[in-house]
Amino acid sequence: MKLRLVGASRGALWVRQGFRVFFRQPLAFTALFFLFMFAAFVVVTLPWVGGLAMLAMLPVVTLGFMIATRESLLGRFPLPGVFIAPFRHGREHTRSLLILGVAYALASLAVMSLADWLDGGSVSALQESMARAEATREMMDDPRVQSGLMLRLVLTVPLSLLFWHAPALIHWGGATPAKAVFFSAVACWRNKWAFLVYALTWSVIVGLFGVVATLFFSLLSAPQLVSLAAFPAALMFSTVFYVSLYFTFVDCFEPASVAADNRE
Repeated sequence: MKLRLVGASRGALWVRQGFRVFFRQPLAFTALFFLFMFAAFVVVTLPWVGGLAMLAMLPVVTLGFMIATRESLLGRFPLPGVFIAPFRHGREHTRSLLILGVAYALASLAVMSLADWLDGGSVSALQESMARAEATREMMDDPRVQSGLMLRLVLTVPLSLLFWHAPALIHWGGATPAKAVFFSAVACWRNKWAFLVYALTWSVIVGLFGVVATLFFSLLSAPQLVSLAAFPAALMFSTVFYVSLYFTFVDCFEPASVAADNRE
């Protein structure tokens, strides 16, 4: 597979392409996202290993959405089978994906443990209070919680970029887990400005929605409805994000077995 270098403006295009494909078949992609959320809820309730198993399944989930996006671009209806399609390419292929999932889960656990140690467990305490419906405004406004959340963001972003392209590199490029992670990191670094614009574009979209929704419902004297509108918006934005992942991959690499679908 050949690494491609792209301009910063491609980051905004990836987001636009994600929305365009989503609105081709919004019900199909929304159903896939609900299926993912339901599966995650079931897996995380497993005793002892639930949280780790949920983290381990995320690389395959992102690959499933990439396959779904490609199916849509090829004029086909993306079905739930996209999530098991990666395991239909032989034992070695499946083994590589499982190793990648376990590696991601362990790395995520290490990052969260480090963050808990550095912030004194303030964020974990807040999460436990929220689970018991005992969280207060004072707890959420605690500077230690705010710094803890920022710390998690700083630690999580590099981890995400390490594994960003890795599932697709294994699936379409036949890479080993170690090589997939390495070349994912290289691709993200070499195209860092495009990824920065990608992140900023999403930040602007989410922030703009919040401002517009607040103004709109304030004019209607119903500001309490903002949170009601936020749920479907968050659902759509999350789904579109997963849809857009395919475009970040086909722009950064030239895999022989994947068509350059709608690169523009």
